[in-house]
Amino acid sequence: MSELFGFGIGHATFNRAGVPLEVFFPAPCRNPGVEVSAAIRTRLKTGVSSVSPADAAALSRALEDAGAADAAHGCRVLAEIDKPLTGLVLERDAKIESTVEAYFKLQLLSHRLALPNTLNLDGIFAQLPNVAWTSDGAIDVSEFEAALLAARRAGRPLTVHSLDKFPRMTDYVIPSGVRIADAARIRLGAYLGEGTTVMHEGFVNFNAGALGPNMIEGRISQGVIVAEHTDLGGSSSTMGTLSGGGNIKVSIGRHCLIGANGGTGISLGDRCTIEAGLYITAGTVVDIIDEDRNKVRTAKGRELSGASDMLFIRNSRTGAVECRTNRAAIKLNEQLHAHN
Repeated sequence: MSELFGFGIGHATFNRAGVPLEVFFPAPCRNPGVEVSAAIRTRLKTGVSSVSPADAAALSRALEDAGAADAAHGCRVLAEIDKPLTGLVLERDAKIESTVEAYFKLQLLSHRLALPNTLNLDGIFAQLPNVAWTSDGAIDVSEFEAALLAARRAGRPLTVHSLDKFPRMTDYVIPSGVRIADAARIRLGAYLGEGTTVMHEGFVNFNAGALGPNMIEGRISQGVIVAEHTDLGGSSSTMGTLSGGGNIKVSIGRHCLIGANGGTGISLGDRCTIEAGLYITAGTVVDIIDEDRNKVRTAKGRELSGASDMLFIRNSRTGAVECRTNRAAIKLNEQLHAHN
């Protein structure tokens, strides 16, 4: 018998029509192994299903016997909720066909069980409803007015944090070893590796992330991966597939620095620097400067994509964008990142 792609037991919020708005999976499981997959198949059908607390408790015991301690614990915790639960069994990583699947895959990413760009997220926007994220939890936008009136009749405030398809990551997952100054700027589905710090101006979209340790004071767009020991300066930017990058996947290598208000629409290899205020795109005309400060040739930014040891600056006299050899690796503040 083959191994499942993924499995989870979750707790969902539904609107009045019984349509799920969101699902919390405390212990999503990816590639659980053949033995665990067999235990799951004997108790749950493929796809989305309703699971009673008693069934969740029985599944927890079976998973414990099969050696899946984390998944067993997740089932055991949810079994204490005296309400029907939501089960999900995925045979393969296919196009997203339900809200439950969308939330499962987003939580795989934020639990560090999958790297950005490694999951099939086709169809995700069609399956994620726009939700009012409030102090009372997820509310269907069309049902918000009634919820607001009910809260006022009860004499309590109802605060709206956002109207969005994606909730805050920290309402579902708290990764170990990270610091986040403003949780509203990290979407569910972001990947934050051990040792990552995201300051107030930092933003990390879904299916994007920093492998850690990193200092993120800029924006990591959808599909962008920032490798270890790289810093994004204040209000810097990376171009993702949702922000004009098309199908190009931008990645940033190790020991790089993008200066404040700078940015890139091309990939960077290791030990690259973009000076503050300079944005490099695929069409940017760049003068290539050798170690003797002589101009070698002119190239478009796309021709340099993925190369290492590049220093991008703007010549203050001519205004030309130049690329010089950068031999000095950018070092993070080790004391700062040692205390996450």
